[in-house]
Amino acid sequence: MNYLSIKDIDNLSYWVKEAIALKKDPLKYQDLGKNKTIGLLFFNNSLRTRLSTQKAAMNLGMDPIVMNFGNEGWALEFEDGTIMDQGKSEHVKEAAQVISQFCDVIAIRAFASLTDKEKDLAEEVLTAFAKYATVPVVNMESSVEHPLQALADAITMEEFKVPHKPKVVLSWAPHPKALPHAVANSFIEMMQKQDADFVITHPEGYELNSEVVKDSTVEYDQEKAFENADFIYTKNWSSFNEYGKVISQDKTWMITADKMAKTKNAKFMHCLPVRRNVVVADEVLDSENSIVIEQANNRTYSAQIVLKKILEK
Repeated sequence: MNYLSIKDIDNLSYWVKEAIALKKDPLKYQDLGKNKTIGLLFFNNSLRTRLSTQKAAMNLGMDPIVMNFGNEGWALEFEDGTIMDQGKSEHVKEAAQVISQFCDVIAIRAFASLTDKEKDLAEEVLTAFAKYATVPVVNMESSVEHPLQALADAITMEEFKVPHKPKVVLSWAPHPKALPHAVANSFIEMMQKQDADFVITHPEGYELNSEVVKDSTVEYDQEKAFENADFIYTKNWSSFNEYGKVISQDKTWMITADKMAKTKNAKFMHCLPVRRNVVVADEVLDSENSIVIEQANNRTYSAQIVLKKILEK
């Protein structure tokens, strides 16, 4: 069993309830991972993902091994049939099989390049490890997916659920750098599994992949989208059509208290890290309605429920 996408969840509601139960007694299944090892392979930096996945593994009795490919190990080649006479010393074919001999589960984190759309959509790193590894593979964020974050988001919204069909808004916000689409993509795919009034809002030109968005509602007027919302989930992403580009820096899209006042006392969510007073004003991030810290805590239990499912298989 691999966990590469939120689509790998057969029953989201059941997984969320099981994760919340696990959160109440996180050491209950320590024997499940006894004498088993998870390899956490990072091709990009991490804070929450690394620490939460490592803690989740330890809660299940597993021993984590962490490797940062930015400054450790050989540079890997991923293309088939290539003549390796340049800077890359090892092919993923050998690397994935060798690591599989050392580890019972392999978890991968590798961001989008935001320069080559076709290569990013092909999920070069994640797909190669899933193809050549002989043990289960977990996606700790790839070019176009962040399924551990989306599962943590679902857990968080269940814990703060409202007594009616919720209105959930995914809002773009400005950012000084071009950012990937992975968090937004997986959040959308997760919300498509929920019984909710779901709205995506962003400036024109920041449309996401239509194959991900499908028939989800898109509203270009942010303040209109916020009306009567129960949850505001904020994230920046770069242009998909003009791939990887920052086509505008509309500072009026920052989340402020005035905008939150248009909601139904909505909870504010963000995957973190977040740039204060660029993406969201201090007055919102530090308010009682901000649940970003609780959201981050649930990263442990989203990873733990995934690893538990894999170990049980």
